[in-house]
Amino acid sequence: QVQLVESGGGLVQAGGSLRLSCAASGEIFTINVMGWYRQPPGKQRELVSTITTDDSTNYADSVKGRFTISRDNAKNTVYLQMNGLKTEDTAVYYCNADRRPIFGRKTYWGQGTQVTVSS
Repeated sequence: QVQLVESGGGLVQAGGSLRLSCAASGEIFTINVMGWYRQPPGKQRELVSTITTDDSTNYADSVKGRFTISRDNAKNTVYLQMNGLKTEDTAVYYCNADRRPIFGRKTYWGQGTQVTVSS
């Protein structure tokens, strides 16, 4: 099993910055992709960004150039640096981890952290 704990959400004005953290624990060696998803009010959960164990990254078009995903393997932590925040970035942000197929496919989720961007 893998446990994910997010932190770093909060209230920020448009144009501001926040950094989200996701600390992973448990069977970390089974994970090959980690990432961030978000769920805006009244909408479905959507992909924000992912990072693989070899540091290959992927971003949703809506956040490209503004958000940066990174990882610190020594701390088993993935970060999401969010700059140039817009009101439409308001959402609950969830950390996600996918288990390598060799261990049996499974997706883990954190509890979520609220990000609110005011105009």
